[in-house]
This record gives sequence, C-alpha cells and structure tokens, in this order.
Amino acid sequence: MEEEVATAIGTPNIALVKYWGRRDSALNLPTNSSISMTMDETLCTKTSVAFSKNLPEDIFYLNGEIQDFRHGTEKTMKVKRALDEMRKFAGIRAKAMIVSKNFFPTGGGIASSASGGATLTFALSKALGLNLKAKELSIVARQVSGSASRSVLGGIVKWNRGKKRDGSDSYAEQVFDKSYWPDLIDIVCMISGEKKKVSSSEGHDLAPTSILYKARIPYAEKAVERAITAIRQRDLNALAEIVMRDSNNMHATMLDSWPPIIYMTDLGKEIMAKIHELNAAEGEMVAGYTHDAGPNTQIITIKSNRNKVMSALKEVKGIKDIITVNQGDGPRLLSARDSLITPDLVPKG
Repeated sequence: MEEEVATAIGTPNIALVKYWGRRDSALNLPTNSSISMTMDETLCTKTSVAFSKNLPEDIFYLNGEIQDFRHGTEKTMKVKRALDEMRKFAGIRAKAMIVSKNFFPTGGGIASSASGGATLTFALSKALGLNLKAKELSIVARQVSGSASRSVLGGIVKWNRGKKRDGSDSYAEQVFDKSYWPDLIDIVCMISGEKKKVSSSEGHDLAPTSILYKARIPYAEKAVERAITAIRQRDLNALAEIVMRDSNNMHATMLDSWPPIIYMTDLGKEIMAKIHELNAAEGEMVAGYTHDAGPNTQIITIKSNRNKVMSALKEVKGIKDIITVNQGDGPRLLSARDSLITPDLVPKG
C-alpha cells in the first residue's frame, strides 16, 4: 500500500481493583470504577493501520487470521464501531486495513483485549493524523474492550465508572506515573494459554444474576479509593490485602452467578494458599495474588520481595511459565520497518 502506515505497540494492564458487570453492554459502561497497573512491553500487542481509498472494504487481521466484519463476533463488531468512530473524528470515509498480533495468549485472561483495544485505538489515531487527548482515546478504546480504556495510559490508572448514558464521563485517567512507585511489579504465573470457555463479555452480562453482585458495587468503589491511598503511601502491606480481597470477591460473585462461572483452577487456588503461607511466614503482606477473568494468577509485589515470591512459587508444581513485568508507559509508535502490513495481505486490483 502506498498510503502511510502507522504501527503501534501497547500492553495489557492488571486490575488491582476490578470492574465486573456493565450498565450498558454496547458501550462497555461499567457498574463500578476500577484501578490498574499498566504493564511494560514484556507482554505486548503490535498493530498496524493504513487508510486507503483503494480498499473496497475494511480488512482486519488478528494473529494471522482475517476477521469478518459483516458476520463477526461481538469483539470484531466492537472493533468496527471504534474504527467508524475514529473516521468520524477525522471526517473521512476511506476504508482501513488493520493487522494486529498479540505476543502472548489471546483470550486467556491476561487482558489481551485491553492490550489490543488500546493499541488499535492509538494506531488508528496516528494513522489518521489525529491529536486526541488521553480521555478521548480512552473512551474509544473502552468501546472495544472495557479494560482497554485503562491501557491507553501508563503507570497506575483509574477508570471512572461515570453516570451518563452516553458514556462521556466513563474514561480512564492516570493517577500515578510509573516513576512514582517504580518498585511495584507484577509476577504473571502462566497456568493455561487456552482460550477461556466463557468470555469476559458473557461473564459481565451474567453478573446481575448473582445475589452478591449488588453488594460488590459499593465495595469495589471504596476499594478503589483505598488502593489509591495505599499506592500514594507506597504501602504494599495495605495494597496486597486490598488486591487479594477484591479478587476473591469478584470470583465469589462469578461463582454465585447463574449459571456459575468458574475461571479459577485448582492450581490457582494452590498459588493463593502459597502466597498466604509466605505472608504469614514474613509477618506482613509481602505479596498479593489476583485473578482476572481467566485461569492465570498474577502476583503484585515489589522488586525487593521478588526472590521470596519466586522461591514460594517454585514449590507449586504445574506452573507453565513465570514472567516478571514492570510498570509501562502505554502505547507508542514504532518505526515503518516494524509494519505488520505486508504485500501479500493487500487485495489485488
């Protein structure tokens, strides 16, 4: 393609206090606020975008497979919605070619949709020459994936639930950049890379069937503010408990949904028990586990505690891989030589 290609790299985030359930599924408007830590590029998504008047239709490749915009999945249709919204910002009608690749398991509960949605939104804005603010990027990314709203920013990020029906007040904002508490890290325990049977989107829609759900909403709002205080004070002891309790609460709500949703595995429960053993032995919270909507366990700790955590995890048999990630900056542009759009993907004629 002769048109200029914008290629971006972005990353997942790990929610320290999570959102579960939506007041509007189409716009991905959450029923509670959330707070997260954006990861560095150890785990990442790369996305290339080009707009061209010569393309007969929008084309979207994900992990080497073409996606059907006409009869695609809910996620694919949300990508199309974000694409259309960005075209409105730019005032153009040209079709787009999008090629995206996740360099970690897709749909396995490590926020691949957050990484993908944020990277896509950023790449679209650059390909269109738009100078959108973080708030605007966050609102568009949110419509691809709720948690993507947080991955457009680096460091510690809060996603405000908002109250307006149109979602204009439901966006993410940076609370602390990565330099505020650079010792805070995430240790990802890979238990399974398989795509989960119940998507996060399906899970969000089932949330109201739980009798625990209504109690979770005000609890999570308060937990977000408590987490911000703990991070401001660089208090791992407080933060680790907040993170673990919130994860437990969300998964209890999932289990109480009807039909029940079970993302956590026996191995995940074993890791939980091991972290409690470690904290008890240390006489304080030196680490906190958390599970997103998937089987893999993530451990929030600080760099000086990493060896202690790794020693404890080595006692748990069956973990496929252990990956340490630092805080990241959010999406950024790559050079032209990093483009994923190759001649063989461009329609002939």
